[in-house]
Amino acid sequence: MFDNLSNELEKAFQILKGHGKITEINVAETLKEVRRALLDADVSFKTAKEFTNNVKEKALGQNVLTTLNPGQLMIKIVKDELTELMGSSSQEISLNSKPSIILMSGLQGSGKTTLSAKIAYYLKKKKSKKPLLVACDVYRPAAIEQLEILGKQIDIDVYKNIDEKNPVVISKEAVLHAKKNNFDTVIIDTAGRLAIDKIMMDEISSIHKETNPDETLFVVDSMTGQDAVNTAKAFNEILNFDGIVLTKLDGDSRGGAALSIKSIVNKPIKFIGTGEKIEALDIFYPERMADRILGMGDVVSLVERAQDQFDEEQARRISKKIAKNKFGFDDFLSQIQQVKKMGNMKDLIGMIPGAGKLKDVDIDDNAFKNIEVIISSMTPKEKSQPEILNQSRKNRISKGSGKDINEVNQMIKQFNSMSKMMKMMQGGKGKHLMQMFQKGLK
Repeated sequence: MFDNLSNELEKAFQILKGHGKITEINVAETLKEVRRALLDADVSFKTAKEFTNNVKEKALGQNVLTTLNPGQLMIKIVKDELTELMGSSSQEISLNSKPSIILMSGLQGSGKTTLSAKIAYYLKKKKSKKPLLVACDVYRPAAIEQLEILGKQIDIDVYKNIDEKNPVVISKEAVLHAKKNNFDTVIIDTAGRLAIDKIMMDEISSIHKETNPDETLFVVDSMTGQDAVNTAKAFNEILNFDGIVLTKLDGDSRGGAALSIKSIVNKPIKFIGTGEKIEALDIFYPERMADRILGMGDVVSLVERAQDQFDEEQARRISKKIAKNKFGFDDFLSQIQQVKKMGNMKDLIGMIPGAGKLKDVDIDDNAFKNIEVIISSMTPKEKSQPEILNQSRKNRISKGSGKDINEVNQMIKQFNSMSKMMKMMQGGKGKHLMQMFQKGLK
C-alpha cells in the first residue's frame, strides 16, 4: 500500500538528514522532491503545489532552521499536512432513519457489489444491524446472482425482482419490504455507469430522489488514480454524495486517489477496501494513513484487527493446555488461522513501525501454507503429542506433505519457539505485561 510514495518520501527526507546544518535552500530541495513524489503518485499538480507551499510556510513559521532536530520536525509537518489533505479525522456513515438507506454509486468495475456486501457485513458485525441488500443492477449479467452468493456467505437477505427492469421501482419496493420485515438498514447496489451517460445518471438520480438515502456513497477503484478524482467530481455534481469508499487500496502502490480526492470534491473518505475477503473493509483514518505513508506503521489498526479475530473461549482453552504442557500442533494451526483472518500479510507488516525497511522482502499471502500442509500430514496423536516426533515419523510426514525434511524440521523449530514464548507469557512477568497491554487498549 503506497509503497512507491513511501519510498520516494523517504528519499526526500534524506536530503535533510545528510546535512549538518539546515538551510532554506535544502528545505526547498526537500520539498521539491516531496512535490515530485506526490506527482509520481498521480496527485494533481495543483494539489501537490498547494501541499508543498503549506508545508514550507509551516516549516519556516516554526523555525525549522534553528530547531535541534529539523529533519524530525519537517516529517511531523508533512505528516500533519498529509492528514489534513486526506480529511483530518474519520467519519462514520449516517444511520439515522428507520430503516436507514445507503445508496451505492460508481463506475463499472469499481467493486460496488462486493463493497455492498462488505458494508452489510460490517454493519451486522460491528453495529448489530439487520441489513437488507438490494439488487438494483439489472444490466450486468450475473450481478444479481453475485449479490445473492455474497449475501448467503454472510447470512444477509437480498431483495430482488427479476421480473422488474426498472431499478427505481425495485429500490422503492425494497424499502417497503424492509419496513414490513423489520430490516433497519437498506443497502442499494446499483449498476456501474459513466458520468457522461445521461440516461444512466438520470436513473440513479431518480433512485436517489425516490428513496431519499441517509448516505450516498461513491465507490471508486483507488488504482485509477487521478481519473478517479475526475470521475468523483462529475458524480458529485449530480448526486451530491456524502462520502467516498476506496476499493483495492491494498494493490495501490501510488496513492493518488486517496491523497487528492478529498481536496477536490470536499467529501470525506469513509471506508477503504483492503483485500478480497468480506472482512477486508476498514474505516478510513487520515492520521493513521499518514503514519503508514511515512513508514511509521499503524499499531492501533493492527491491534483492532487482532481484537476482531480474538476468540476468548479458544484463548482460555489454549491457556490451560500451555499450563499443562499440552500445547500441540492443532493449537499452533488454530493460532495461524486467526492471524490469516486479520488480512493479507504485506498489509499487516506495513502496520508495524519501521517495517518500511523490509520493503524489498516479498511477503506472500501463502506464507503459512507449508506449515498447514505439513501439520495436515500428521496423525491426530502426533498433532496432540509433539514430543513423539522421531526421525521415522518426520520422514513419513515429509513424504506425505511433499515437503523436504528440512522444511519439516524448520516448522517443528518454529513450533517449539512459539511454545516456549507462550509458556513464558504465562509466567508472572508475562501476565503483568499482558495486564498492562490490556489496560492500554481500554
